[in-house]
Amino acid sequence: MIVIMRSLRRQGVFCRPCGLAVFRDLQANTLVAGWWGPLSAVVTPIVLLINLGALSRIRKLPEPVAFGPRPPLDPGRPVFRRPQGVVALIPLALLALLVLAVPLLAIIGAATDAGKPQPLTAGSCVHNDGTVTDQDLSAVPCDSSAAQYRVLYQSDDTCGPGDYLADPGYSTDGVTVLCLRPLDAADQ
Repeated sequence: MIVIMRSLRRQGVFCRPCGLAVFRDLQANTLVAGWWGPLSAVVTPIVLLINLGALSRIRKLPEPVAFGPRPPLDPGRPVFRRPQGVVALIPLALLALLVLAVPLLAIIGAATDAGKPQPLTAGSCVHNDGTVTDQDLSAVPCDSSAAQYRVLYQSDDTCGPGDYLADPGYSTDGVTVLCLRPLDAADQ
């Protein structure tokens, strides 16, 4: 059943108890055996929903008026009160978790990207609202009195004398290290 998928269908003339008995057996078996193949994992939830349409038609069937050659089938327990239904809660819970986890992770990812610093480019000027080690840099116009540093690309493994290393998170790729050169009165 991992490679091959099969579909079972029961047709016939049923009274309400017989139709309900057949429905519950097939639905319980689908809940347990329907998840094993890669394609089946996608198709099974659709089949389970389609089967609910059959259940609505079964509930509209009349009760048996007179017994035929044999008595009607016993519908038995509802699907989720059977052992198969309890076991089926595992893949159903995993499916629900997957359906809920994808949007939740997207929201969390969007929220964490909102806290990401704005990338800086070489030649721009910045103001640091934090400290040299705990930076909170924001781009400002170079002719502004708030400008404290000019952003430079790191030419080798170190910045020039008197320059500071900018956190790599402020570079466009998140890896490149930028240098911050303090602006003095002559640079402004």
